Amino acid sequence: ETNTLPFHPFEVQQGDILRMEKEHQVLKEQLKEAQEKHEQLQSRSSEETSALKELLKKSVEETEVSKNELHWFHQDLEIQVKKWQQEKKENQENLKALRNTAKKHADTNDRYLKTIDEKEKQYNVYLNTYLETSNKFANEKVKLEELIKKSEDDCQECVNRAVKAEVSVLKNWKEAEVCKLNGIAANAEANLKILKSFSSSASAAPKLKPQIDSWEIFISNVEEQLKKVEADYEEKIHMVKNGVRNCLTKMEPVDLPSP
Repeated sequence: ETNTLPFHPFEVQQGDILRMEKEHQVLKEQLKEAQEKHEQLQSRSSEETSALKELLKKSVEETEVSKNELHWFHQDLEIQVKKWQQEKKENQENLKALRNTAKKHADTNDRYLKTIDEKEKQYNVYLNTYLETSNKFANEKVKLEELIKKSEDDCQECVNRAVKAEVSVLKNWKEAEVCKLNGIAANAEANLKILKSFSSSASAAPKLKPQIDSWEIFISNVEEQLKKVEADYEEKIHMVKNGVRNCLTKMEPVDLPSP
């Protein structure tokens, strides 16, 4: 076919309008790609910020628990020390009083001295046991904290990879369905355009009006289905990004019989 229409004054050179349309389409695609990259960066930044906040909160809670435990240990130790000091003081006072008495109480004084020595030994044994146990628990706690952190990091990495994969699959499904519906709509628009050109004559208009109406209704249905597909897939993508599981389901295609 040959285009015999003059291109002046719409084009300086033949093909300018077509070149402008192509450039416009390229710019639209670049804008869409930039918007998608911006949304991905925003989503990634939000996820990383949320993960860091959660990790910080957990670290603060663990630190507070450790402080409370250490405070309890200090309180118990102070109570025991005071108790032993009080006992030692009482024994020393008793010893002093016994020394001021008669010689007949010498055996009793010796017995108290031995008791004091035994209690001091017990105190040292208890103190050493406490220190060893405390150091052991501290080392085990550090190891457990490192293991928990590593497990959390591995888990978060797996979750992020899974989310990206599901989002990619949903986007591919959406683009395929949108491309299919756009193709159907384009063919319908072409048919409608032909019918409208034939109906320009007064004699053919009444006969072609029912067909034109049916094609317009068909195009409207295709556009509604296109909006529904885009909305449903975007909702699934949003749910996946927010951590909802079992959203990777493909929409059943709707049969739209053409007139």
